[in-house]
Amino acid sequence: MSDGAQILPGTLDLLILKAVSLGPEHGYGVLQRLNALSRGELQIEQGALYPALYRLERQGLVRGEWGSSENNRKAKFYALTAPGRARLAEERAAWERLVGAMDLVLGAKAVAR
Repeated sequence: MSDGAQILPGTLDLLILKAVSLGPEHGYGVLQRLNALSRGELQIEQGALYPALYRLERQGLVRGEWGSSENNRKAKFYALTAPGRARLAEERAAWERLVGAMDLVLGAKAVAR
């Protein structure tokens, strides 16, 4: 069983935007969705998630609406906004460029001299 991967600094917002892009979800549901999508590899603390959700809401990237959770508890459900979709696309493209460059470097073979 894995101890889980640490998320890299600056990636939490991207992960949340992606999770919320799949459909509205309440905070704890976002954690569960990210856990499921990563097959349990990403360990995100609630203490990091909720401030990030509030920050994304203040920035207009997600919209929060109060509703009832699956167990009839009051919960705030977050949905992606149009600016959030644009940010997700930008951040994903930047991430893919970074991963591609890292893959080039890490896959490099020694050159015979």
